[in-house]
Amino acid sequence: MTDSDDRAARPRRGPAANAELALLLEVAGTPKPGNVDRERDLTDLHFEQFLAGAVGARPGLKRATRASFGEAFETAVAGMSQQDGGNTQFGCLLLLVPLVAATPDRDAPTRESVRRVCAETDTADAVGFYRAFEHVDVAVADPPDGMEPLDVRRGADAVPALRERGVTMAELMADAAPHDANAREWTEGFPRTFRAADGIVADDGPVTDRAARAFLGLLAEAPDTLVATEHGEEVAQEVSARAAEIDDREAARSWATELVDRGINPGTTADLTAAALYVALARGVSP
Repeated sequence: MTDSDDRAARPRRGPAANAELALLLEVAGTPKPGNVDRERDLTDLHFEQFLAGAVGARPGLKRATRASFGEAFETAVAGMSQQDGGNTQFGCLLLLVPLVAATPDRDAPTRESVRRVCAETDTADAVGFYRAFEHVDVAVADPPDGMEPLDVRRGADAVPALRERGVTMAELMADAAPHDANAREWTEGFPRTFRAADGIVADDGPVTDRAARAFLGLLAEAPDTLVATEHGEEVAQEVSARAAEIDDREAARSWATELVDRGINPGTTADLTAAALYVALARGVSP
């Protein structure tokens, strides 16, 4: 039996295992300017904490195959938070949980299947989403005027208002979509995730290198939501434009140092990279 025959004969990982592996491959990819990777820590976030977060999220990711979004998401975030870095992968899980739920056993999700999962979420799912904010601090923009009772940073304290208004998870994401890239994925059927997954599948070399290239491509494609939240739209535009100019590994590594020195962390782009890695893994890409 040849090596290729042996690989073809191996049983494929299930959805939860692929989601955990996607989290691990995302953080191991390097260089990813401004982000933690296997060669670079941030002052308050370290590579090993992302590894621990990925492992801790596994029970919630496994639950996503049989439970509601809200229950699975809160379980995944609670497990992810059991390390000293705090919020390592909240945004990644916001994308991965519906992707896992939309994946037929040992098959690959489609835009149609994940769009259906997101559209069918209800108020109970929104409650689980808000309760997840009890486990970690998440950088989010201030709510619009009149929406203070539904500020996600209130966590469980906002649940009565959620229930009184009957707000669904799909509605929350639709409201956030104009200013949040992850929410736009929810409302539009994960277009950037699937495009980036196509690129990872078509690419070659180690999957961690493909992840780093996918990250740069996503960052060049659109400004990063987290950068805009923490530093303003102008800086986010600047970072995206600079990503489009990076044409080799050494340039990316040098720029990574610059962004870390400036405290700029394109974390939302990392979320999309993890989601794209999941889809690519489900399609058969393997380390």
